[in-house]
Amino acid sequence: MIGKIKKYSFYLVLVIFTLAMAFLLNRTERRLDGMIESEHLRYTGEIRNASPMVVFTTVALGSLRGVIADLLWLRALSLQDKGNYFEMVQLARWMTDLQPNFAGAANYLAWNMAYNISVTCSTPEERWKWVQEGVKLLRDRAIVYNPEDPILYRDLGWIFQHKMGNILDSANLYYKNQLAMQMNRILGSNPDWEGFAAAPANEKEFLAKYAANSSYQAALSAAGMDSYEKLWTYFRNEEKLPEKFVNALPEKLRKPMEDYFKSEYLRLEYKLDPKLILEINNRYGNLDWRLPESQAIYWATMGLKKTPGNRNLDCERMITQAMYDAFKSGRLLLLDDKKFEDIIVIPNLDLIDAVKRTYEETYKQNDNDPTFRSAKINFIKNAITILYNYGRESKAKEYYRELAREEPRYRKIPMENFVMSEWVQNIKDASNKKATDVIVGLLFQSCTFLAYGELDAAAANEKTAAFVYAYYTREFKDVEGRSLAPYADIKRTVVENCLQAFPPALSAALRQRLAEEAAKKPPSANTTQQKEEP
Repeated sequence: MIGKIKKYSFYLVLVIFTLAMAFLLNRTERRLDGMIESEHLRYTGEIRNASPMVVFTTVALGSLRGVIADLLWLRALSLQDKGNYFEMVQLARWMTDLQPNFAGAANYLAWNMAYNISVTCSTPEERWKWVQEGVKLLRDRAIVYNPEDPILYRDLGWIFQHKMGNILDSANLYYKNQLAMQMNRILGSNPDWEGFAAAPANEKEFLAKYAANSSYQAALSAAGMDSYEKLWTYFRNEEKLPEKFVNALPEKLRKPMEDYFKSEYLRLEYKLDPKLILEINNRYGNLDWRLPESQAIYWATMGLKKTPGNRNLDCERMITQAMYDAFKSGRLLLLDDKKFEDIIVIPNLDLIDAVKRTYEETYKQNDNDPTFRSAKINFIKNAITILYNYGRESKAKEYYRELAREEPRYRKIPMENFVMSEWVQNIKDASNKKATDVIVGLLFQSCTFLAYGELDAAAANEKTAAFVYAYYTREFKDVEGRSLAPYADIKRTVVENCLQAFPPALSAALRQRLAEEAAKKPPSANTTQQKEEP
């Protein structure tokens, strides 16, 4: 009897000890969970926003998935060394499914898609497909699973800024046209971001506002639809609302409906939040969201918002660089939606003060890092030349005074001399072909601005073309093989080519403005124009 009591007492002690340990482990686990939450940490078992397939592999394989992912990673590294990118893509997809919080695998795969795999393709269409796959992997999967990882946002922005926005890839014009056409179909040339931001933020809010609206229901019936899902499916496929639906709506509901479906399309298809875009526009100025630089700014800004502490040097650098690029070429004038071989972009001069302010703020936030000051000085120098060439002389003078404050050696040099010296540096050692190309480019820009009614910019570009021509012919007049064709002949050829190459409406506008310019000149000037050289 005593033996049984001792035996049961021993079991009771074990049970109590086990319960006590379980209680202590539970308290410890809760404390660790709290620390993970408060310190924004990550651990392998934490899966957020996961797809059903990711949840299945996580539960079914448990900790074994880490071992499998390691083996796949070693295999992928081997394929990388051999240049076998296509098999590596599938392996990396499996890795992201097995360990969705392992952002390194997603970065690795996206980089290979956008850069290594794309350049092995022979056509721009195939290259664009792989660039898009890299974007989608980061934007639609990796960031969803790792919303606080700033490196993912930086790498996504880099694909837009560097791969699409730069000129290093021979297919860059195709990328720019494709991105611009994607966004243009939804946004048009003058989107109402305030309207988009004010629209319902999702399907639930939309139905709460309009489901019981008799006009909305009547318009659905007129379009032959009986649910929101069918209306959304139509918009997603056609990128517009059904004509019968729009015509059946009262006038006051047409724009709110279009604003909502466009904003919802941006959120679901491109993960772009119109409210954040409006915030960015209010901060920096109206960006053209059909261009890659704007998208880079968006993702770097989102990275700062999601990163604990809202600070990350990589994202901050990307914003300054992309803002500078948007200033230099941030307005879309002309798409090539037929051959995708050209795209006309011009500076967004309205961004200039925001670019300078961004450099100054980033410089202060990063303990007066001298690299940001150097970048700001280079920006100011280029900005002066751009402003002068686009007819903004008063603003150019304002920035030249800023340059003189930063670099006192410029105080004794007239601004015009500074601007022209920048052009001289570009052509002083140029061949006659390169010099001709520079002059032709300036005259082409002049014709483009003239067609769009940018008269000051047109005049400034032609003035610079005449200066370049005069300088080059004067410097190399006695050098064999360095002579140029008469300036009037070059200009006439450029004008004729523009009239033929521009779309009909733009060509007609150019022809009309040329006639108006000719009518303003005195008869003697019109008579002698073809013979004059600067």
